[in-house]
This record gives sequence, C-alpha cells and structure tokens, in this order.
Amino acid sequence: MHRIDAKVDREEQFAEIASFVAEGKVRHVGLSEVSVEEIEAATAAGVDVVSVQNLYNVTNRSSEAVLEHCEAKGIGFIPWFPLGAGPLAQPGGALETIATRVGCTPGQLALAWLLRRSPVMLPIPGTGNLAHLEENVAAAAVNLDDETFAELSALAS
Repeated sequence: MHRIDAKVDREEQFAEIASFVAEGKVRHVGLSEVSVEEIEAATAAGVDVVSVQNLYNVTNRSSEAVLEHCEAKGIGFIPWFPLGAGPLAQPGGALETIATRVGCTPGQLALAWLLRRSPVMLPIPGTGNLAHLEENVAAAAVNLDDETFAELSALAS
C-alpha cells in the first residue's frame, strides 16, 4: 500500500487489503509512509504487515520509532532515499571524510550504516547503470567498527 488515502477511511482500506489476501489476490502486504499507530491499526484490521517503506537515512531519522517497532515485530524495513545525506554528502563533507578513512565511497558508507543499524533493514537504492549497482552492492562488505558507526549515528544530531 503505497500511501494511506486521506480521503478514504483507513479501516476501510485495510479491510479491503485483508480481503485481497483472503481471496489469494495478494500474498504479502507492505505499507509505505506510515506511523507506528497506523501499522498497529492495519494489524488490528487483520492485515499481516511484512514490510514498511519509510524515509530514513543517515541524516533523516524521522522514522526511528517506526524502525524500532518493525524490529520488535520482525517486520522488514525498507528505507527510501537511503543515500540522502544532503550537505553531509557534498565534496569535502563529513561522509566523504569518513569514507576516505574507511576506504569506501560516501554512498557505500551511508548504505553500510543502514545495514549495521538494524537486522530488519533492506535498503533499495536506485541506480542507473551496472557500475553504480556494483558499488551499491559492495557496501554490504564495508565493516563499520563501533567508533565509526557511532560517529555516523551522531551526524543527524
């Protein structure tokens, strides 16, 4: 469910999704741009939420409570705009400085931070070519020590 439609009662929307699952038309349900309360409302309506896709990255932690809820419930969390780091990603910025020290690109560093942040995290960065895809996949091999992870975690403060 890409977005909860504000013009339609959300319980009606959740009931319809639950009926799609019951009829075999939908196997798994993911929600996007939702709060903890909305995930709980969907669950109460009989929707087994398997993933949530919210804005979340090294600098934007507005969905921290949702991520923590997903961790507690075993729900996959897909951060959209996972490489978004604004001024921190500019040449000479904090991400470049730390990435140089770690031996990776700023994008790989941002993805590595997400992957370490939570076991339910599944970043899906966009890419336009094979070289960029390979760079993104290589982020899974970037090991962040505790100090570097904490340093990156503090960037949103």
